[in-house]
Order: sequence, then C-alpha cells, then structure tokens
Amino acid sequence: MSLTPSSAPPVWRELLGREYLGAAIVLAGGVLVGAINIYLAASLLPTAVADLGGASFYAWNMTIYLVAMVIATMLTGRFLSRWGNVGAYLLGFAMFTASSMACALTPAMAVLLVSRGVQGLGAGLLSGLGFAVIRSALPSRLWTRGTALMSAMYGVGNFAGPALGGLFAQAGSWRPAFVVMAVIGAGCGALVPRVLPRGERGAARVPVPALSLLLITAAAGAVSVAGVVAGTLAKALSVAAALLLMAGFVVHKRRSGLRVFPRTTYRRGSPLKWVYLTLGLLAFGVAVESFLPLFGQRLAGLPPLVAGFFAAAISLGWSVTQIGSSSVTGHRAVRRLRVLGPVLLAAGLLVQGLLLRGDTPLWLAAVWVPVLFAAGAGIGLAYPHLSVAAMSSTQDPEEGGRAAAAIATVTSLSIAFGTAVAGVLLNLDGGSMLDAARYVLFGLAIICALGALTAQAANRTSRDDQAAIHSGT
Repeated sequence: MSLTPSSAPPVWRELLGREYLGAAIVLAGGVLVGAINIYLAASLLPTAVADLGGASFYAWNMTIYLVAMVIATMLTGRFLSRWGNVGAYLLGFAMFTASSMACALTPAMAVLLVSRGVQGLGAGLLSGLGFAVIRSALPSRLWTRGTALMSAMYGVGNFAGPALGGLFAQAGSWRPAFVVMAVIGAGCGALVPRVLPRGERGAARVPVPALSLLLITAAAGAVSVAGVVAGTLAKALSVAAALLLMAGFVVHKRRSGLRVFPRTTYRRGSPLKWVYLTLGLLAFGVAVESFLPLFGQRLAGLPPLVAGFFAAAISLGWSVTQIGSSSVTGHRAVRRLRVLGPVLLAAGLLVQGLLLRGDTPLWLAAVWVPVLFAAGAGIGLAYPHLSVAAMSSTQDPEEGGRAAAAIATVTSLSIAFGTAVAGVLLNLDGGSMLDAARYVLFGLAIICALGALTAQAANRTSRDDQAAIHSGT
C-alpha cells in the first residue's frame, strides 16, 4: 500500500481548465459554504440576540452546528449509496439553501438553533461528499491539487465567515448574511447535474451507524458541558466522560460492520490511523479562531470588524501555504512536510501566547498577524499530503470513498472538540482575560504538537508497509 501521491506533477491549469472547472467549483463550493458558516453565525449572533432574545442559548450555536456537521459526514457513504453523486449533492445543497433561508426568516432564537442544526447537516454532507466524490470527478493525477483546493476552502471560509458576519453585524442587519449563503448554495447546486458524474448507486442499503452517532454526540455534549459547569471536579468529570465516550466510539467502530473509517485503519501496522490522527490534531488548532476576536477586542482594544480579520490570519496562512505545498511531490520532502506542519502550528500558537499583554499596544497587535499566519502555514504544509495519503490507501473504490469521506469527518470532529476544549480552557482563568487567552493558546499548542509524533509514526509505518510489499511478505 502506498501512502504517497503520484509522482506525475499535477497542474493547476488543468484542474481549473474547461474540462474540470465545473467539478472543481462544486467540490470546493460545498466545502466553502460549510466552512464559512462555522464562524459566520458567531459574528452575527450578538446582533441576532439583540433582535430575537435568547441569550442563554448563545453558547449552543456553534455546538449544534458542528455536531450536525460531524453526524452528516459520517452518513456520507449512505447518501452516496442511496442517491449517487448527483443526487447526494443536490440533497446537500437543498438542505443547506433551505435552512439558510430559514435562518434569515427566523422569528425566534429556538427556530434559529434548529435551522442551524439543519444547516450543519447540509454543510457536513457537502464536506464529506467533496472528499469522497473527488475520486470519480477528477483523474488521480489531480487529486493532490483538488484536495488542496478543497481543504484550502476551510481556510478561506474561516477568513470569509468572520469578515462577512462582521460587515453585516456592523451594519446592524444580520439576516441578509444568511440570504447571501442561500444564494451561493443554490448557485452551486444548479451546476451539479451538468458537471459531476452520476456515480453508481449501491445495490444494498447502507445501515445507519446509530450507536456511533449517539456516542459522538454524547462526547461532544460532555465536553461542551465541561465548559459551562462550575467547579474543577465537575469539569474534570465531564472531560473524563467525553474521553470514555470517545474510547467507546473507537472500540465500537473497530468491532462493528458499520464502519466510518476504511478497514485498513484498524489493521495492525497500518499508517492510516496515524494519518487520520495527524489530520485531526492539525484541525484541532483551527478552534482557536473562535476565540481570537475576543482576545483582540479585550486585550488590544480592536473594533469587532478588525478583530474578525485579525482572527482570520491562521486561515489565510493555511490557504496560501497550501497552494505551494501541494506542488511538492518528492517522497522524502512530503514526509518532512507532514512532520513540519504540526511543529510550525504548535510553535505559532506558543509564540502567540507569549506575546499577549494585558494592555496590548497597536504595534504589538500587528506582530500577532504574521505569527498567526505562520501557525496556519503549518496546517497548509501538511494537510494536502495527509489527505492524499488517506485517499491513496486502497485501490478498492468503496473503501477509497470511505477513506476520503473520513477526512471531512475527522476535520469537522476535531474542530468541534477543539472548540469545546478551548471553551473549557477559557473558563479556567479565574476572571483574567490574559490568563484565559494564555490557557487556550498554550493548551492547544501542546495538543497540536502531538501531531509531529503521529506524523512520524505515519511515515515510519508507511515505509515499513512498502518494504513488506516489495519483499513479498
């Protein structure tokens, strides 16, 4: 089994040429709308609360959306088997478009939260489909560039979400932002039948992994509760419960016939589990973007719109670096980038924490931007190569689709848990915003640094696996 991309150099001009441009727009657009909406509502929510009320539900806005995304990505295989490429994509864009309009027209906070849940389901399905359908929509020589384009959409979305939300919030009108998202979703959906292969529908219906979904939802809920309950013991018990539920999820998926991850993941000595862990630890660092606007406003006195752009420096670094990183094809260079990425991400978060001050002058706040850009660059260096490693882990089309769809599941799940963990760290401050910010940044830096170890394990087991193949063992 090879976990390295094709040696044939991919060409951006070919991916964005007439033959594949439509497919690239649909694949990237589906990921983009979901990524934008992770943070769009966060920027709009203060204005929405002033209009609708329901401030007590504020913290659940992000949790409901992200958990719904995770659930939908886990069901991607079922939708593909039932509806094929075109049908599944049309369903995803329809859910996203309708729920975005429902958000725009909502009369109450409870309706907004339900609509955000449906929006998360549509966004999660679209994210999962992007990585699953790329195998049939694009030739293998373009997988690296196609994956880079889609994963860059997480960075672009995390930049555009706060910016778009901040613009509408500053104008005092939050509802049109959701209308804009509905229009984008409808436009991408209209392209689907013309640019994507229909794909084969499965002969047998894929069962719903109900217990897996329950365990994931309960684990995310437990971490979210840890962020709001009072007392160290209560927080520790909530986190412990989340870890036990996640361990139960892993054990169940290993034994169950209803797999979210391909069977290769569970094979002894397989590098695939380390690839997914590294992807997850990289995505974990993205969670800090939910809190950077708060730190910018409280510690540096930045206005909301400026703080939103400041927070997007990580995403910008991710997106820009990924474009260049995807051009690297040498096996040794790719392995180095997989390890360097988590190191650079962790170092950026660590330095950012050291630069924080209680009353930050403007010149020092300006220094934060290149530091956070460098942290995001760590994600961009490693993410596309890890994604292609997962997609190339098997020649079986069904298992390959499962391996690709699992990339979106891991990314969404890690961002959801990273946001919840950062919320727990934020509430350890004892009233000091400076201490809270440092807890978040240092804590996430330590967790993300573990990605260097998992990347080394992926590289090592990949070489061992290839050596076994060449020796015929």
